[in-house]
Amino acid sequence: MTLTKNQNGSALEIALEGRLDTMTAPELEAELKNSLDSADSLTLNFSKLDYISSAGLRVLLSAHKIMAGKGGMKITGVNEIVQEVFDVTGFADILTIE
Repeated sequence: MTLTKNQNGSALEIALEGRLDTMTAPELEAELKNSLDSADSLTLNFSKLDYISSAGLRVLLSAHKIMAGKGGMKITGVNEIVQEVFDVTGFADILTIE
């Protein structure tokens, strides 16, 4: 997985490329842990994300809980495969997906 971070003031955008799974979820989790304190809004760009596992979903849920008390979190560029995972797990009802 490739992670690209762009912070513009208090708006944080992280673009992910590849697979968000058991092996790569800790990388995203560490980045979010270091970055969310200074962010009022979080955008996760999934336009190049091929796959997400339950480990990735756990990281998203944790970030969502933190950002709910701030300006919120949204996910953009979700492909059909990742959207299906969100739909089946109920995450589509919890997360803001654009």
